[in-house]
Amino acid sequence: MVDSLTVIIAPDSFKGSVTAGAAASAISEGWMQARPDDTVILLPQADGGEGTLDAIEAATPTAVRHRVGPVTGPDGRPTPGEFLELPHREAVVELAQCSGLPLMREPDALHATTRGLGEVIRSANEAGMRSIVIALGGSASTDGGSGALAALGLGLLDSRDSALQDGGGALVSLERVTTDGLLPPPPDGVTLLADVTAPLLGKNGAARVFGPQKGADADGIRILEAGLSRLAAVLGGDPDAPGSGAAGGTAYGFTTLWGATVTSGARTVQRLTGLSEAIATADVVITGEGRFDASSATGKVVGELLALAAGHGVRTGVIAGQVAAPTTAWTCALAELAGSAEAALADPMQHLERAGREAAEYFGSGFDTRRTLPDQR
Repeated sequence: MVDSLTVIIAPDSFKGSVTAGAAASAISEGWMQARPDDTVILLPQADGGEGTLDAIEAATPTAVRHRVGPVTGPDGRPTPGEFLELPHREAVVELAQCSGLPLMREPDALHATTRGLGEVIRSANEAGMRSIVIALGGSASTDGGSGALAALGLGLLDSRDSALQDGGGALVSLERVTTDGLLPPPPDGVTLLADVTAPLLGKNGAARVFGPQKGADADGIRILEAGLSRLAAVLGGDPDAPGSGAAGGTAYGFTTLWGATVTSGARTVQRLTGLSEAIATADVVITGEGRFDASSATGKVVGELLALAAGHGVRTGVIAGQVAAPTTAWTCALAELAGSAEAALADPMQHLERAGREAAEYFGSGFDTRRTLPDQR
């Protein structure tokens, strides 16, 4: 057995099953059952999608959550809005919280809007926030951020100078925009958190890649692509910039009209939660997600954290519902612990706790070797 360890437990959410905070708590409970004298630090993570506000709030004792609204939900129904105020009057807004796909009664790719996001941002701006971080994951819409920007005062007009209806489908009728009423961005700027590098348009763009998961069929994708193309023709900017297609093109709208900067959501949350600094003093980092596969290394929480830990020479473990890619980290698949994916989903907290015990036993045994597992698909 090794001496007392300093352990950071920093999972992403297990999508559709367990929040990042709950997962971290369960893993910690299991670890402490096996090694009660260790120092265990819980820093649940996110990459800009659902749970970003919760992860940052949990790690920032001075954070203040502001409730606003109700605001306009993605399908037009009212929904609560909120933003997180951090030190130095930095606000964090989560698109998924006010304009996310789970808020829809049923997917409606052509009409879903980001207007509620803009209403929350307006509230943060009017509250005197000096900078705003916008977490872009989980969008229900493909409107290029036009709904949010309309809520901030942008005029979107058709050939008759009538205001467009909300939604990406309406953008095909866009003739011109007016910016006289558009609120200015906060003085210290706007940062967009994204975990994709998709451009706005084309075969790898917002409509064609992400439209189907928002309910768009072939005709819908064609209309959304035409609408985004029209938006780009009117606004200019750089629709080919990596990440401009994030959140149905919301990144494009805010970079073009508000001068926002697109950055890695996972890395920014690492900074805001203090993980980037804490990892230098850790012996072990345990992370996790619903499915660990090749996409985990493409800007998502687990891949970014493994890279960060490697840079500090810290041993790592990954706990996931399923493990479907090789890695040099220690791994534990909940589906294997439970006997099946269905059993793991039926009681994820129990199996996360058991995985935490197994992690503690492995790293506490003194092994310092990393093993590469075969592809388990």
